[in-house]
Amino acid sequence: MEDTVPGQPRKTVIISGGTTGMGRATALERLARGDRVIVIGSDQDRGRALLAEAASTELRFIRADLSSIAEVERVVADIAERYEAVDALALFANRVSPRRKVTADGLEFTFALYYLSRYLLSHRLRPLLDAAPAPVVVNVAGVGNTSGRIEWDDPQLTRRYGQVRAQLQAGRANDLLGVAFAARGEGKARYVLYHPGFTRSGVDGHPSRVVRGALRFLGRLFARPVAESVRPIFDWIDHPPSDPLTAVDRGRRLDLSLRTLDPDDAARLAEYTEELLRGR
Repeated sequence: MEDTVPGQPRKTVIISGGTTGMGRATALERLARGDRVIVIGSDQDRGRALLAEAASTELRFIRADLSSIAEVERVVADIAERYEAVDALALFANRVSPRRKVTADGLEFTFALYYLSRYLLSHRLRPLLDAAPAPVVVNVAGVGNTSGRIEWDDPQLTRRYGQVRAQLQAGRANDLLGVAFAARGEGKARYVLYHPGFTRSGVDGHPSRVVRGALRFLGRLFARPVAESVRPIFDWIDHPPSDPLTAVDRGRRLDLSLRTLDPDDAARLAEYTEELLRGR
């Protein structure tokens, strides 16, 4: 690995979903810049492959099922025990589920992995983030997309589950997570919601062979290269925005008055989420 980039102090960077696609590219690039990188992922083999490719003592892999509340809490406790500060938290973990699955906590799987794990990591690691000089959270989801909504009467999608509905709901929930996190305002950590657009990342992770093939074909024709999609993330880690919340959709900075970033909805979702977590 290269030495730390001149003029840039070494950072501690946490990446969820960092063994494939954009998360993996971010991990390798930050290592090349001399940072300390902790990757969280569910696949032990992919973790070993990343460790072997990086061949760096500055990379640590934590295997965890982030759809489990207890597993996320274990990861947070592990990080808090080993590190005094976290400069950047990059959130990528997500997986499509064609059929409705329920986690050990009794929650719909997509909601638990794509949204709740990001909520927990963002908030539970906030003290370590605020201990860093210029901390940032980068949540890679679908900000700018106005499709989908929070199913307030049935957030766990017990009645009408669909993989697209589940993904869109969790995407909108991540939008609101960023709004609520920034609204607290008492810490230093900046929050970036980032929609990279269709990227050649994660197409091999879909459980359906037919869909995987279609995604690979469409990816060759239309998708952005991973290296192009992750480039803004490197800049935010090196130079966090000054505003508490920044939303960027495929290179375009969004007006925070977008209806999917409604502060009242953000507060409502935060209250629902804390109620879910209470007593667990």
